[in-house]
Amino acid sequence: MITCFLRCFTAYEEDDGVKLLIVKGKGRAFCAGGDVAAVVRSINNDSWKYGAHFFRNEFLLNYIIATYSKPQVSLLTGIVMGGGAGVSIHGRFRVVTDSTVFAMPETALGLFPDIGASYFLSRLLGFYGEYVGLTGVRLDAAEMLACGLATHFVPSDRLSLLEESLKKVDTSDPFAICGIIDQYSQQPSLKEKSALNRLEIINKCFSKKTVEEIIASLEQEAPNVADEWIASAIQSMRKASPTSMKISLRSVSSQTFPKHTSLCYSSHSILVPSDANYCSVRHYYLFRPINPLYGFI
Repeated sequence: MITCFLRCFTAYEEDDGVKLLIVKGKGRAFCAGGDVAAVVRSINNDSWKYGAHFFRNEFLLNYIIATYSKPQVSLLTGIVMGGGAGVSIHGRFRVVTDSTVFAMPETALGLFPDIGASYFLSRLLGFYGEYVGLTGVRLDAAEMLACGLATHFVPSDRLSLLEESLKKVDTSDPFAICGIIDQYSQQPSLKEKSALNRLEIINKCFSKKTVEEIIASLEQEAPNVADEWIASAIQSMRKASPTSMKISLRSVSSQTFPKHTSLCYSSHSILVPSDANYCSVRHYYLFRPINPLYGFI
């Protein structure tokens, strides 16, 4: 899929007849992410070459999308996770709908939010990006729009109408395209239990400098907060890979996008094949244990 994307994006950028790109999933999900299991199997066969090639192309694609000269409209239906975020969030327009579910669950898998995620997570409200990246929490469409991950919300029953209108566009002017999307857009309301309504507590806890301090701060706040999100955050971080969380926290900063993608590739080259973490990553993807045992590098 990544190779196909690279070929298409390169060709369409040079084609004057192409004014904008519409990216959508086939079926109920937009994209649940890259085939990391294939990378793990290749390492199982004593080869990191496939993994190195896979991640290199994936991050190259993310860079091309982030610097693309033509507007990209991503129609985010269903699951948007990992690599699915990489081929959409870096684009100009991200349209969510009733069924959209977003997450960066990598720390629970022995990895870390890559695909340039630390770049866009660092630009969310307050320290909400650190919360999303470290806990792998799932966000709905309203939360994505409110925090800045999405640009528009269009109800499911109007999505096909929007797509037909976009197909008739004969301009690459982002303001004109935005105007078309606005015609179908609505403003969804946040659910009462959304963690975005507790941004003050999130900022207080996730502004700490270390993972250990963040967990301690959350546990200190927990007795005073009746919401489920804080208990869920603590549980998720307790189960996640310590090494992955430390890399994630360190990488969420205001660096340039090229530096972020370079950091992602370098970190993967060290983390995934390492003896300390590889066994747990392998067992998660190939055997799916209930409680994987992660180590430190």
